[in-house]
Amino acid sequence: MSEAREAPAGSGDAAPITYLDGLRLDRALRAGIRRLLAERDEINRINVFPVADGDTGTNLALTMGSIAAALRQQPSRSIGRLLIRVADAALDGARGNSGAIIAQFFQGLADRIGKRERIGSEELADALAAANRYAHDALDRPLEGTVLTVIGDVAAEAQRLAADGIADLARVMTALQARARESLEKTRTGLEAMRKSNVVDAGAQGFVLLLDGMADFVAHGSLRQVPDPGEVLPPEEELELPPDIEPADIEYRFCTECMVTGTAIDRRKLREALTELGNSMVIAGTRNKLKVHIHTNEPERVFEIAARHGSVSATKADDMRQQSRTVRQGVRAVVVCDSAADLPESVYEELGIHFVPLRVNFGERSFMDKVSLTPREFFARAERSPEPPRTSQPAPGDYRRVFEFLASHFEQVIAISLTSKLSGTWQAAVSAAERVRGGRVVTVVDSRSASVGQGLIAMRAAECAQAGLSGDALLDEVRRAVEETVCVGLVPDLTAAVRGGRIPGWLKWLAEHLGIAPMFQLDQQGRLVTRGIARAGGDLTAALARFLRRRLPPAERYRVAIGHAADPEAAIRLAGLVREQLPCKGTPIVVEVSAALGAHGGRGILAIAAQPWREPPAQPEGDQASG
Repeated sequence: MSEAREAPAGSGDAAPITYLDGLRLDRALRAGIRRLLAERDEINRINVFPVADGDTGTNLALTMGSIAAALRQQPSRSIGRLLIRVADAALDGARGNSGAIIAQFFQGLADRIGKRERIGSEELADALAAANRYAHDALDRPLEGTVLTVIGDVAAEAQRLAADGIADLARVMTALQARARESLEKTRTGLEAMRKSNVVDAGAQGFVLLLDGMADFVAHGSLRQVPDPGEVLPPEEELELPPDIEPADIEYRFCTECMVTGTAIDRRKLREALTELGNSMVIAGTRNKLKVHIHTNEPERVFEIAARHGSVSATKADDMRQQSRTVRQGVRAVVVCDSAADLPESVYEELGIHFVPLRVNFGERSFMDKVSLTPREFFARAERSPEPPRTSQPAPGDYRRVFEFLASHFEQVIAISLTSKLSGTWQAAVSAAERVRGGRVVTVVDSRSASVGQGLIAMRAAECAQAGLSGDALLDEVRRAVEETVCVGLVPDLTAAVRGGRIPGWLKWLAEHLGIAPMFQLDQQGRLVTRGIARAGGDLTAALARFLRRRLPPAERYRVAIGHAADPEAAIRLAGLVREQLPCKGTPIVVEVSAALGAHGGRGILAIAAQPWREPPAQPEGDQASG
């Protein structure tokens, strides 16, 4: 068994700890993870490098969450076997630049220690030296003044302590903790981004917190303790970022990641192929399994190049410009939706609306809707693909990653989902929300709509949030928008809709034989129902305008949005007809529908939604954000 160190630090009765085995490292890691999670919001606050997108704490928390899950498995007395498990979990769960570097750090430890049952101070020093090399080698352009500097200084201190013959690992860990703190403070002046903002490197801060918890446990803890990382409430302090960091300053927009699995993957060739696509590249892992991280404007090209080296999975691309805007908003609530909500990109940016992409699949190839596959690219690919496109709800981690980020910056997160009657997206969002801050921050609202209808609901919610509304008052306005928004549409060719199971085959047969085009509406329950017909050879655009008008409740003015699938001329004409027939607030919004909708409706879809317009109300006095 490992030695227990029951006496308090500094007491003369404390026996020296001369080795680490799997059990003690397990406990120490749990304590370290708990320390880091407790400060994740502070890490987000000081995140200014390499991009001021305020998510390093969230990314490290998600990475640590994967390690914590691995630690909950059957405990191992072998430190080597435990580190192999930890390194695999870190690689699978790594998020962001810092998460990928930490994963590679653990990979270096695991590879150097091998299958040893236990290690002493000399073996620890050798393992830290290897971890330092692995972490530096993971980056295409390693920069000092970051977490790499702290890792290097800790490794050098371990070598010095081993050379001095210090065998007590409690003393060793305490000395490494002190050296890490000194090194961390130096990152405040190392690079311009940190100097201008007077902060330390966020990734380095996370690494030091992890080490703090581990060192304190080794020095003062007992093996009878099993620390639980738990879930820590965010601090209530206001987030402030330096005023000179602007979203426009972010050269490469998407923080892009994927996993590459293969045999004897050539890391050098993969790195060379990706270099021209962006910066902040980190490639972590083994010869058979690599995690790729890069900041780029071309996520799909990254995935295509990665696919030449193995099987690609766990793809993601987070919009760092939008994240940077988010942390500067100064409001209490924020809105997020899935990519089925159709709005112009300018509206997403102006109102600070975030979205989680649905997945669009052509055979074995998977794309992120509106991120790695635009509507135009979708229809071009659909025409030449031998296999029809399929869609799937966002991956479970996609929602949670976005929710975690937003929950670290806002008191309230409102998620507007695609109607639950047509997709499992709502349930995926609910499941993720329950796992974020105990389900207290994120509220998922079923839009009971889709496309431009869902988009108008998200738009209304975001306008109210930006006007200062929050808590139950905001939720009441969102639910009112759900009740009042009317969304209708037509699908000239029902082939794709039948293939996807959204409408029955008999309706297609009937429409073709009678020469009619069904008019669809999303009803009050969110179901897609047929509410009218038009002559297939007639003026379908005009028929759709009349169809909408007959279904609207009286209102002084309406906000209108129109979505089209590769038919902008029809959409523009429809906008003109609607303005003639309805009192509209401004020009109707015209936008291409998402690839997720295009996959189920094909070319020629027209969707139109209308919502009574009113100014956002004031926040009631004394009303507080829910949760």
